Amino acid sequence: MIVVLKNGVTKDKQGELKQFLEGFGVKVSVTEGTQTTIFGLLGDTSSIDITAVQAQEAVDSVKRVQEPYKKANRKFHPDNTEIKVGDHIIGGKKLTVIAGPCSVECEEQIIEVAKRVKAAGATFLRGGAFKPRTSPYSFQGLHAEGLELLRIARKETGLPIVTEIMNTEDLDLFSDVDVIQVGARSMQNFELLKELGKTDKPILLKRGLANTYEEMLMSAEYIMSRGNEKVILCERGIRTYETFTRNTLDISAIPVLKRLSHLPIIIDPSHAAGLPWMVEPLSKASVAAGADGLMIEVHNNPAKALSDGAQSLTPDQFDGIMNRLAPLAQVVDRTL
Repeated sequence: MIVVLKNGVTKDKQGELKQFLEGFGVKVSVTEGTQTTIFGLLGDTSSIDITAVQAQEAVDSVKRVQEPYKKANRKFHPDNTEIKVGDHIIGGKKLTVIAGPCSVECEEQIIEVAKRVKAAGATFLRGGAFKPRTSPYSFQGLHAEGLELLRIARKETGLPIVTEIMNTEDLDLFSDVDVIQVGARSMQNFELLKELGKTDKPILLKRGLANTYEEMLMSAEYIMSRGNEKVILCERGIRTYETFTRNTLDISAIPVLKRLSHLPIIIDPSHAAGLPWMVEPLSKASVAAGADGLMIEVHNNPAKALSDGAQSLTPDQFDGIMNRLAPLAQVVDRTL
């Protein structure tokens, strides 16, 4: 249930209304937008008489919310959420571009890539230290050493780092990671989501290979319900019957999730297509459809990459894409 307050209600009156609503045994989440203040009622609201709430002096309107996700719901939070990370804002007018290799392989590699993507306009550095792989014989990442190499690259370039966590036991190792990524395979690892909800770190939540929009938003709700509302949604393609591409990028996820939720949305065209020549057109389509940013795999030598080299761009290719994306960003009133 959401309660929309009248314009100009004083803090004292808001406090009185909040106390009245909490008397029904629910929690009250307060959202102050640019135009309106909204009280979101969390818990069992079935026994609350809407007319009794509507009769309160400070109340403009009352609506029941049918969707099971509340904190991630745009009805509870009409304004777009912007998440500040250092000097960068995810969800603002400037498009977020997260770029870097699938896996951190060595110090020379990650620093070289970090310098090149920053020069091209990237705002965050991505790199996997822990790598979930389909085959147990594939490279699984450098783990703690990989995280240390990411920190060195951050010191060299100033780029905030984004990297994936796979289980709760490693959470302490991520204490100074700027944005923690939850991969597609972990989207419904609910115990991990609960623990991440206790942190103050921005969480990049990737959609699972065969999950619905509601399931994705419910996973975001797991994080937000524990107190961490810094969640960024990431569409990285879903599994369909098509075999030409690695996955199928669901462009419709952008307007749908923008309608359902206030959380920022990043698109990962590299994992969606699995083909480097498709990254540019998918990136352009994503920006045109309203995405808040992109996550693109870049490797200084894709032919020798230890993971996902076949879908990685070279730094020169990334330079070209960034140059050609800039005019499109302006058309949709964004900047790179």
